[in-house]
Amino acid sequence: MKLLEEKVNTAVSLKNILFATDFSKVSEAALPFVAAMSLRYGGMVHVAHVLPEVNLVRPSAIDPVTIGSIYEDAHSGTQEKMQQLSLRLEGFPHHTYIRHGKVSEVLSDIIQEQKIDLLVAGTHGRTGVGKLVMGSVAEEIFRTATCPVLTVGPKVASLTKTRPCRSNGDIKPVSVEFRHILYATDFTSQSMAAASYAFSLAHEFRSRLILLHVIGEYGEHLHERPGPIDAALRKLEGLGPKDVDLRWAPESMVEFGSPADRILQIATERGADLIVLGARPEHIGASTHLPWATAHKVVAGASCPVLTVRD
Repeated sequence: MKLLEEKVNTAVSLKNILFATDFSKVSEAALPFVAAMSLRYGGMVHVAHVLPEVNLVRPSAIDPVTIGSIYEDAHSGTQEKMQQLSLRLEGFPHHTYIRHGKVSEVLSDIIQEQKIDLLVAGTHGRTGVGKLVMGSVAEEIFRTATCPVLTVGPKVASLTKTRPCRSNGDIKPVSVEFRHILYATDFTSQSMAAASYAFSLAHEFRSRLILLHVIGEYGEHLHERPGPIDAALRKLEGLGPKDVDLRWAPESMVEFGSPADRILQIATERGADLIVLGARPEHIGASTHLPWATAHKVVAGASCPVLTVRD
């Protein structure tokens, strides 16, 4: 396991933010966070909706004209919804995209083309991240996105406060109050990447920052072997750059048990407004306590947005 060997860098750039939407209520819940990130970091918002290819059971029984009509009707309805959403984003710099194809592939293309720094999506939270806003394809998006992913689930309470309109648009400027940020780490390279975002967001939002490490198995003689606890606390306390301008000093915590369960419990007890995780695919190494399965469980059960960062 690769351990953290140097301080994190808080110079995070979110200049291009991709909002993946299916125009549902869960997508609507994610929109204020998209706007808030755009305002805080001066980012361009890229709004994307992907129309899946039509799979016909008996394609030979339907003539090309009818098939063309199906695509035209779907595209026309989507264009109308996208125009309405674009009006709501008036005053925010944004581009819109309506494309056909496999959702994960189309979004990956946009991420590469537009140099996306953050992907934002709503999640139904039914059976883990496999039920994200785009449905069953979302697990693939979550695994393959090369940029950080911010998921907003149905358990997320309203964290936004509205102010007077900044333009004639329907959407108002929002202030998302990330008052408490929980950053969970297993001291891998993925955690190093996630730490940069945790410290940057704590700086931008003037948040309290909790640094958490969960030890999955420790044994029955905890009081006799405090070494791993002390070592973990030293690593946590050594994470932050000395010159970072945080309103409060970060708080370090070491907990025991199931990583996902403890992360969710601490987030609830401490009133976290955001959870930040570093995660890696399970097949890379089962020794890490933050594999994708853990991240999935946190995303599905969290009462606040979850930012997942891969190396």
